[in-house]
Amino acid sequence: MNWDDTDDTAAERLVGSAADREDQAVEAALRPKDLGEFIGQEKVREQLDLVLRAARARGATADHVLLSGAPGLGKTTLSMIIAAEMGAPIRITSGPAIQHAGDLAAILSSLQEGEVLFLDEIHRMSRPAEEMLYMAMEDFRVDVIVGKGPGATAIPLELPPFTLVGATTRAGLLPPPLRDRFGFTAHMEFYEPAELERVVHRSASLLDVEIGTEGAAEIAGRSRGTPRIANRLLRRVRDYAQVKADGVITREIAAAALAVYEVDPRGLDRLDRAVLQALLKLFGGGPVGLSTLAVAVGEERETVEEVAEPFLVREGLLARTPRGRVATPAAWAHLGLTPPGAPGGGNGQQDLFGA
Repeated sequence: MNWDDTDDTAAERLVGSAADREDQAVEAALRPKDLGEFIGQEKVREQLDLVLRAARARGATADHVLLSGAPGLGKTTLSMIIAAEMGAPIRITSGPAIQHAGDLAAILSSLQEGEVLFLDEIHRMSRPAEEMLYMAMEDFRVDVIVGKGPGATAIPLELPPFTLVGATTRAGLLPPPLRDRFGFTAHMEFYEPAELERVVHRSASLLDVEIGTEGAAEIAGRSRGTPRIANRLLRRVRDYAQVKADGVITREIAAAALAVYEVDPRGLDRLDRAVLQALLKLFGGGPVGLSTLAVAVGEERETVEEVAEPFLVREGLLARTPRGRVATPAAWAHLGLTPPGAPGGGNGQQDLFGA
């Protein structure tokens, strides 16, 4: 059978979605099941443990919980742990999926007593749904509007006590009335390399992968302080070790594998380096506008701003200024380039992927 371009595209989507499902299944298998297994976030774990133990002792539903922080730090995992610790089922949805108050009312009205409702990206929920959530969180009641215009009637609907766990990467976008209704709020911090090493060792054990201490440290050091990235890199290094070596992950094997996948020793990937190279080589280190920089690397403005920039700023390689994006001296040094006008010349680029 001959496949046309449309068929090829459809086949690629099917393969891609199958790979995504496999990755999601592996990620689910690697998730800690209770607070004792959860690595890192010591202060948050201690505080959350007190909240949950006190609720269990009272025989009450746990207070609503707000978790904020960058993607991949464990917000979804903690929501599942909250449900497990309380012996309750969990319902998972997201802010973008709730565009009308009726969408939220349908979810809330079907909750069981004590159930945990995990609302990811809660800052992206629509305003009407958000206002309905105020009453649901505080009084366990919602008013369902029947009809339109002057004849519309509000029918009160009582809800069973439940625990809302909200997750957000942008806590500043939450209106104060919503933020104030959470009984416990926590901010998830980026992980230290030593904590990520423990994450890598634990995941390697669950995946039945043999890994040395130096191999785990190499992966942890390139994981951008994020457990999700550490687990993803571990799986890719595992593939490399199985195909190119004897299956054992050493420092040398990890470094060679991550070079293939274009992750350098500092954790920068292809997009990060493309942004830095454009900023340095095309615009002399800046300042340059975000839209211009995005066009230069062939990406959408939002991709550069939300995917690459946060890590580059955190690493001290890029600065946001009123006039535009500016490279720091550390950026020039990382790419092995000499700033214009600096003595020494020689813009030769070093090996970014070596050990």
